[in-house]
Amino acid sequence: MHFPTIISVFLFSVLLLNASNKSQPNIIIAMADDMGWSDIGCYGGEIRTPNLDGLADKGVRFTQFYNTGRCCPTRATLLSGVYAHQAGIGWMMSNQNLPGFKGDLGKNVRTIAEVLKTAGYATYMSGKWHVTPHIKPEGPKYNWPRQRGFDRFYGTIHGAGSFFDPNSLTRENTQVSPLTDKGYLTEDYYYTDAISDHAVRYIKEHKTGQPFFMYVAYTAPHWPMHAKDKDIAEYKGKYDTGWDAVREARYKRQLKMGLIDPKWKMVPRDRSATAWESANNRQWEIRLMETYAAMVTNMDAGMGRVVNALKETGEYDNTLILFLADNGGCAEGMGRRNGIQYRDKDPQQIKPMGKDDLQFDMIPKRTRDGRVVKQGTEVMTGGADTYHGYGLAWANASNTPFREYKHWVHEGGISSPLIAHWPKGIDKSRQGKLENQPGHLIDLMATCVDLGKASYPTKIGDTPIIPMQGVSLFPAFNGKDIEREKPIYWEHEGNRAMREGKWKLVAKGANGPWELYDIEVDRTELNNLAEKESVRINKMVEQWETWAKEALAKPWPWGPKKQKFSKKKNFTLKQGDHLPQSEAPMVSKRGFIVTATVETKGNDGVIVAQGGTNHGWALHVRKGQLRFVTRHSGELTSLITQEPFPKSAVKVAAELTAEGKVVLRVNDKVVLEGKTPGPMKDMPLDGLEVGEDRNGAVGRYPADQKFKGEVRGFKLKLSK
Repeated sequence: MHFPTIISVFLFSVLLLNASNKSQPNIIIAMADDMGWSDIGCYGGEIRTPNLDGLADKGVRFTQFYNTGRCCPTRATLLSGVYAHQAGIGWMMSNQNLPGFKGDLGKNVRTIAEVLKTAGYATYMSGKWHVTPHIKPEGPKYNWPRQRGFDRFYGTIHGAGSFFDPNSLTRENTQVSPLTDKGYLTEDYYYTDAISDHAVRYIKEHKTGQPFFMYVAYTAPHWPMHAKDKDIAEYKGKYDTGWDAVREARYKRQLKMGLIDPKWKMVPRDRSATAWESANNRQWEIRLMETYAAMVTNMDAGMGRVVNALKETGEYDNTLILFLADNGGCAEGMGRRNGIQYRDKDPQQIKPMGKDDLQFDMIPKRTRDGRVVKQGTEVMTGGADTYHGYGLAWANASNTPFREYKHWVHEGGISSPLIAHWPKGIDKSRQGKLENQPGHLIDLMATCVDLGKASYPTKIGDTPIIPMQGVSLFPAFNGKDIEREKPIYWEHEGNRAMREGKWKLVAKGANGPWELYDIEVDRTELNNLAEKESVRINKMVEQWETWAKEALAKPWPWGPKKQKFSKKKNFTLKQGDHLPQSEAPMVSKRGFIVTATVETKGNDGVIVAQGGTNHGWALHVRKGQLRFVTRHSGELTSLITQEPFPKSAVKVAAELTAEGKVVLRVNDKVVLEGKTPGPMKDMPLDGLEVGEDRNGAVGRYPADQKFKGEVRGFKLKLSK
């Protein structure tokens, strides 16, 4: 071949490559954390989100897009395009020595970043990672973003923390202090701003002529309720009418916007939430929602800066922006205990941290400038020295009009906004339209592979790669059928669901009964058709069981057939003892009695708890009253004594019989008799703890709170 010919071939190849690159859109996936379906303006909320609303006005809103109902399985699914169990993250970051429950992103899956890099994409990430248990600065780091396909990374490896001093804050592969990070120095550090600012930086510093993929994983509005004073002030008085009024107003707006069908009746207020007129500490509750709204608006402002950066760099028209949420609103009672609780001793003393010190605590003991972090109903939230969640009643409003919350797989737990905005790829006739085809996180990888002209691998080295589970959503952007051939499935901590066409199969807990709903006429899941549609439900249950085994959702990491439990019948423990599930009393289908000497000294708190939000029981003092509570497939039963519980030392006994009867005694006197749905149907996932309940809270009390009273001589005896 002549030399000039070689040059001509080379130049022609370069031109083809450039043409290919220009036809590939930039892709930005931005995700909120613990944000309900109805919170943002374009989904019926009163929270000011002008930038997201603007993207919706010129893009498409999906009305039936789904996540997994919880933060880390959502992130694993989003990144990998397979179900969370297939990616190894079936039960948070906990390794249960089962293929689907390793608690660490598998080597047999690829991230979107890893796949798109093979198609010539630059890859950037800003925000929360949360798909590996290895969060320490010394590593290991094989599953940190830079090792899983991202060219640049700024964010947190852990799942939650202070917005003013986030734990596991990392630049590239090095953990940093927000006060001495030379890559980002600001007088007024706020994590949401930092996430947005780095996303903007990556856009502006991106090399033109090459497509990019960017994952912007916000932690707002996940607890703690932290926001800037000026942002909170914008919502002064906005929530004075309370959660009931907010729910009604959102429902009406959703009807007017066409987001929901008039046939779908709004779910009644959760029975665990009081009417607003009867709520205690209303000014405190109002402040929580004001702060939550401020967090969402700040995130929206950051998205506005991202859009402006795209316009300034000429990348706006050919950038697909997808905005969604990782789960529904969060009903967890973080920091909601009565009074004031201090996270460290000597609250009057100021003990500053070193400027270079790394923050390792999810709930800091002190702020950077040395103030003790406080929780409780007498602490107005918002500042760095506070740490609260906004609670069940506001979460009920966030998920309007649906049932349940983060953690569960009824619609309130798994329904997510999805805004798709792409001027070059979405026809103008579709601007502002609603798209009703169901979509799921598994579809995001398929969409990126489709639009990015990437090849999804079948094998990396000797390791087979799990095939993509979803379908491309691109046809739906322009009103075409996405041609989904398989149902969509869910499993999280025993909560199960399946969506096939208009039918939804769903259940609470590993032993909860299956329910069946016609989503076309009853998306709020109020009319259970399980008995009327027995043939259909049996067929769907069989399909779910087949999927669960193939997708590694089964075997579950609990249950007597798969796990050995303690055979002891008598337990003698002390305050502070924690028995893991394998050593805890085997209370499944059995009665028991607990006895102890309790001295509250005027404090509320947990005397003993076993289990969490799905299955469990607890004996605790709240508002000065002794209470026995149970969870059966997520349903809470509370038995409450009427007389104030003594502050001085008393003998306490609590008995739950195999028939579900409860008897409470104080100093051998019966103070309460009541009935629960029965003994535990399942062995609770969380272990047994004396004097606290550190993981999922059984009752409506804050998790992770040590009892400041005393528990002595604790004993538990199982019935025969």
